Amino acid sequence: MKILLNAMKYSEHQWEICGDLKVVGILLGMQKGFTKYCCFLCLWYSRATKEHYVKTDWPVREHFLPGEKSISHEPLVLPEKIILPPLHIKLGLMKNSVKALNKDGQVFLYLRQKFPTLSDAKVKEGIFIGPQIKAMLKDEMFLTKMTPVESEAWNAFKTICENFLGNKKDPNYKELVSNLLSSYQHLGARMSLKIHFLHNQLDFFPANLGAVSVEHGERFHQDISKMERNYQGRWDPAMLGDFCWMLKRDNPQVKHKRKARAKLF
Repeated sequence: MKILLNAMKYSEHQWEICGDLKVVGILLGMQKGFTKYCCFLCLWYSRATKEHYVKTDWPVREHFLPGEKSISHEPLVLPEKIILPPLHIKLGLMKNSVKALNKDGQVFLYLRQKFPTLSDAKVKEGIFIGPQIKAMLKDEMFLTKMTPVESEAWNAFKTICENFLGNKKDPNYKELVSNLLSSYQHLGARMSLKIHFLHNQLDFFPANLGAVSVEHGERFHQDISKMERNYQGRWDPAMLGDFCWMLKRDNPQVKHKRKARAKLF
């Protein structure tokens, strides 16, 4: 990652960075995985599950010293240059809410019927992509399969997607986030790092989340999943070459030097 930043001359430009939280952790020198202190803004203790929805005054992270508080190496970028990714926050909210649902309830049966190509493991873990979440948000039948507690959490999630994690930011967004966290607590959803950002670091979010996007990364996941199906889950250089060739052919503005001589009828 350091070699890549040097090649981009990042030290000269100091761009703001919006991306996957795993990449953000690497850039800030943090240990991989769900460590004890996985937040780069404060010393949120991820193991204190009883305090997650209660405590809001976690100590601010002031230093990034290797070997202390889940830091493995010197950070490569400044923490204030990081922009929290709204898309990944949305995916995290979806994942934790689905994992808290009743595995024997009607909701899971409906999800399996709605997405027959998804494995049971992905459905149980709440692993969905953007278009699948959009389809569920528009599906009115999905809500009828839920219990009152589950529907309360789903409606709160839907409200946050429409009025905070997008182009529109409701003036009363803090109350909407508070309602979401309260419904997730009643549902029994475990707090992840992404939910923690909504609970303790709400002021760190940009004014307009629709202005920052990681849709290119989401599109990569969708395109590469098609390649994986063609190659039956096998990763090799040929698959990567086909993906790069697909990107080259997908550019309508490219002017080719050689013209096709074949006659099209």
